[in-house]
Amino acid sequence: MKLSEFSFDLPPELIAKYPSENRDESRLMVIHRATGKIEHKLFKDIINYFDEGDVMILNNSQVFPARMYGNKEKTGAKIEVFLLRELNRESLLWDVLVDPARKIRIGNKLYFGDDDSLVAEVIDNTTSRGRTLRFLFDGPYEDFKAKITELGETPIPKYIEREVEPEDEFRYQTIYAKVEGAVAAPTAGLHFSRELLKRLELKGINFAELTLHVGLGSFRSVEVEDLTKHKMDSEQVIIPEEAAEIVNEARRNNRRVCAIGTTTMRAIETSVSTEGNLKQFDGWTNKFIFPPYEFSVADSLVTNFHTPLSTLLMMISSFCGHKLMMQAYQEAIREKYRFYSYGDAMLIL
Repeated sequence: MKLSEFSFDLPPELIAKYPSENRDESRLMVIHRATGKIEHKLFKDIINYFDEGDVMILNNSQVFPARMYGNKEKTGAKIEVFLLRELNRESLLWDVLVDPARKIRIGNKLYFGDDDSLVAEVIDNTTSRGRTLRFLFDGPYEDFKAKITELGETPIPKYIEREVEPEDEFRYQTIYAKVEGAVAAPTAGLHFSRELLKRLELKGINFAELTLHVGLGSFRSVEVEDLTKHKMDSEQVIIPEEAAEIVNEARRNNRRVCAIGTTTMRAIETSVSTEGNLKQFDGWTNKFIFPPYEFSVADSLVTNFHTPLSTLLMMISSFCGHKLMMQAYQEAIREKYRFYSYGDAMLIL
């Protein structure tokens, strides 16, 4: 398939700037692939589509305050620094994006905090906006991490087009987040409240947790019409043996296996045996899923509504079927569903 086949017109007012008041009361579109039937529900109604012994696979990655603002030495120009990943703990080396990038060259120093208590030196260029920074900090590593946490802000996506607010620290994070390392939330999981998780647990639904630290690879735009030419950025994945066993047991018993989010789906499709079983994994993935694609592990998927031309939309199309997915998106627009990170959800069965 070609990039242009994933284009659609999205009214700007459907981009959600804030989450629903209650996590589990966002809207839920339910798509039945076998029949093409589409239902309109609330997210908490998801419990009605699962039975005892079914499994939901969760991405427990935790977002850290990855967006910082510093000042360039001498000129004092304000520079946004987006922390992507730690390259070397001992040397305090980080892979970052800078904006405006044209002002930042190798050898420049950046000062952070009102008292310039944190300094970083640019030591390499990685991409047009990418740089490698070495932070200059005297003190134990724990104090350094506390400092960047203090100076950083919740990295809500730029397309939300508003300032970060205190509530974002809590709402732009799943309630089951526990392994720090993501620069963007696995947003399908934002709809789960503690009460809903408890109700699912009491019904006998099992949970398998893995970790995929969401990087900018999930959101980098596709700039080639031929999708086979697009390269995804690598993201770290950890699939514990325990999670693999829970999932494989459910598959052996013909129970439903649901991936909560595209990040979860990409993680499990990265580590599959020839028999279609999920395998323990600890490494990196740059897997790019686009139609046609045969999925091996999950038979259902929870996801948000994604941007036109995005790699996330392409994965959904692979799972749902392109024609049905585009019909569902047009219905979502007619019904005024809310799109993107803080928007509504879709369950594909």
